[in-house]
Amino acid sequence: MVNPPPRLLDRVRAAARVRNMALRTEQAYVDWIRRFILFHGKRHPDEMGAEEVAAFLSHLAIDRNVAASTQNQAKAALIFLYQKVLERDLPWLSEVVQAKRAKRLPVVLTPREVRELLLQLSGTNWLVVSLLYGTGMRVLEGLKLRIKDIDFEQRAITVRQAKGNKDRVTVLPENLILPLQAQLERARALHQRDLDQGFGAVYLPAAYSVKAPSAAKSWGWQYVFPSPVGRSRDPRSGAERRHHILPETIQKAVKLAAARAGISKQVSPHVLRHSFATHLLQSGYDIRTVQELLGHKDVATTMIYTHVLNRGGRGVLSPFDQIA
Repeated sequence: MVNPPPRLLDRVRAAARVRNMALRTEQAYVDWIRRFILFHGKRHPDEMGAEEVAAFLSHLAIDRNVAASTQNQAKAALIFLYQKVLERDLPWLSEVVQAKRAKRLPVVLTPREVRELLLQLSGTNWLVVSLLYGTGMRVLEGLKLRIKDIDFEQRAITVRQAKGNKDRVTVLPENLILPLQAQLERARALHQRDLDQGFGAVYLPAAYSVKAPSAAKSWGWQYVFPSPVGRSRDPRSGAERRHHILPETIQKAVKLAAARAGISKQVSPHVLRHSFATHLLQSGYDIRTVQELLGHKDVATTMIYTHVLNRGGRGVLSPFDQIA
């Protein structure tokens, strides 16, 4: 009996995993491709082309009013579908317009607002949020941090496989050393309990999991912030492991803390990264240093924070204040 060919979305997942794409990217691409197919009445993508892609992206922009970044993610998913999965030449892709992202200044908290925010947090949530502000890490970078990547002697943290699959080194705040060491003791106790129960393995990067599979149970590879609620099954391998704290947990904690602190700005964990960069520039650090700490490929990306430094008049004395 001949096995039926794999379904299209299963082929998408397989193509993503061969390329070691992040699970979130894989899930996002599968979701956009599913929406594309449903939007066109479940027609197979092989039967469609530029006109259908453009119609779907226009629907997202006009009818759904999605952000430019969301529309571009949908386009990237469809490019992946046609180029990598269906292996179709796409001379018509140039006809599909790329949405232009609006240039907006990032939301930045003042040092006083950061203090007020942190005063509304406690325990692990306080430590994670403090670390995001103190290092400039993105929320997932902080939550995926491994024991081996903290260097207490050098006061440094290595951020692995960050955006663009790049590593970088950032600063370890001295005032967070003792809280972090206490967190590691809690993580060690949790890890030992998992080992005693026959578990204790964590996810390893694809290449390393083949090269040194036993490292999955080693202390150095454990997450600094393991999930306290229990183990879960890996959606790809089905293995039962302890994951790190979910980003949604920190996002909710920050939102509630900002409300309690009476901060009227729209606050998210990523705002702490913006605040870290802006406050460093305000302290006199040069733009290249901040670029390296943030892991920006182009210094032009970091330059956005120079526009925030004197926001609200750009340091100019209003004529009204001269006559008052």
